[in-house]
Amino acid sequence: MHELIRDITLCILFAWMLGLSAHFFRQPLILAYLIAGFVIGPFGLGLVQSQESISVISELGLIFMLFMIGLEIDLKKIVRAGSVILVAAGVQLVGGCLLGIAFFATIGLAIGGGQFDAVYLMVACALSSTVIIVKVLYEKRELDTLPGRITLGILVLQDIFAILFLAVQPSLADLQISVLVLSIARVAALVATALVLSRYVLPWLFHRIARTPELVLLGALAWCFLIGEIAERLHLSREMGSLVAGVSLSTFPYALDVTAKVTTLRDFFITLFFVGLGMTIPIPNGSIISMALAIAVFTVVSRVLTTFVPLYLMRQGLRASLLPALNLAQISEFSLVVIQTGIPAGHLRTETSSAASFAFVLLAVLSTFVMVRSDQITRRAIPLLKRLGLRDLDQQAEAAEHGGGHGAARRIVILGFFRAASALVSEIERRNEDLLQQITVIDFNPNVYRTLAARGMHVVYGDISNVDTLLHAGVGNAEIIILSVPDSLLKGATNERLVRHVRGLNPTAKIVATADLLADVEALYSAGADYVTVTRLSDAEQLYSVIEAADDGLLGDKRAALDALLAERKEVLP
Repeated sequence: MHELIRDITLCILFAWMLGLSAHFFRQPLILAYLIAGFVIGPFGLGLVQSQESISVISELGLIFMLFMIGLEIDLKKIVRAGSVILVAAGVQLVGGCLLGIAFFATIGLAIGGGQFDAVYLMVACALSSTVIIVKVLYEKRELDTLPGRITLGILVLQDIFAILFLAVQPSLADLQISVLVLSIARVAALVATALVLSRYVLPWLFHRIARTPELVLLGALAWCFLIGEIAERLHLSREMGSLVAGVSLSTFPYALDVTAKVTTLRDFFITLFFVGLGMTIPIPNGSIISMALAIAVFTVVSRVLTTFVPLYLMRQGLRASLLPALNLAQISEFSLVVIQTGIPAGHLRTETSSAASFAFVLLAVLSTFVMVRSDQITRRAIPLLKRLGLRDLDQQAEAAEHGGGHGAARRIVILGFFRAASALVSEIERRNEDLLQQITVIDFNPNVYRTLAARGMHVVYGDISNVDTLLHAGVGNAEIIILSVPDSLLKGATNERLVRHVRGLNPTAKIVATADLLADVEALYSAGADYVTVTRLSDAEQLYSVIEAADDGLLGDKRAALDALLAERKEVLP
């Protein structure tokens, strides 16, 4: 017991020290945890030698990590996911698995006879890292963009796929129809039990302890280990049970509160899992390094083929098709979880597990670098793809018009289309619908392009940071040019740079720009803007009117007026 406490102390201490280094060098913390485990483990300095300690640390971390993953799977979002995301995720998963099993079987990995190295790697390479992707997209403020939503939708469905694999994983060695049906029946019984309890029992219990944080936290942990134990009695795994416990808990009313409470423990257990995993990684030899490189290259190539191609064929445009493929080009931490569940069952060799871990590390570093620079990479890749004969949406529109081009820009041009522009179009639609025929919108969101075109508006598909796009779109003939996207959301440009470009193309137009910061206003006027909007000022004015209404007892009337206004609006971007 004392040895286990000492080993956990070493895990946390080294994870923290190497985590500081990873933070300073802007690398994923998971890498630091894996390296920390390797350093203190039996293949490193040998500070932790006990296989029992390593096993307990890894299993505890794995159970709680899967519980947290389950908590964050939003089933409602899957139901609401658009057909583009569902089709793209389906093609990515099915295509990735087919390519994976073919590739790994071809290079000589086992696919049956008690050994399933190719099967586990097939599943591992089909999954992408939620931790890395969400962190980078959040920092880049791209979670709510079209490529960001496509990426997140595919990630959620990948998690569901992993859950299904974990359900049949214990029966891989004897995968007969009867065994498979029995496994599915056991999973169905587990899921049904968890959902019924979470629907009819847990809300009543948590409602009574909601004001006692200690009991909420303890209740969540008790639920996790209870469902894990039920899964064990059903001859499933505790890991499968903890995942189902998290998913079932995510559907009931107190899910957000529970998630907030257990988040304090999440990082601790995730750290334990990855440090424990790092302790099992041996010093790599030539064959492990070669296999890791093969896994990494296959993952990148297969992700481009299975993500870019379906999105492009569904006419999402080159940019919105390429960015999700770049975002997803790594191996998931969930992949390591899947592989770890196969080792005790004897389904794959330790060398295969080690190679997958090294491939994860390699791709985590490279994909973080690529995602941070994905806009620059995309801008350079699109001209090359066009030379290879792939058409973008702007070229498809021109072909449909028999080479007529975009046509002359209208009197008013909106550069970039996000929520402010969506609200503006809706306001014009409400007050003076005829004015819509005098507006040209330039943006590279394919959904915006199709929706506005369907409404009869003049829309040009293109990147507003590219001067050639502005020139060919006829911006030089416009009378009013509106830049409604703030710098924090612009890609490859700033409002100041756009104002200078537009002023160079059109010396007489009235240019309206948007400022994030008050300090930017003067710079935009110096660049040639005629008027600068600062959204925080209009927001402050509206909030002040709300305070006045509340003081006068008229807040209900103000809300009713707002509800009536919202009911009239049909915005492109809700």
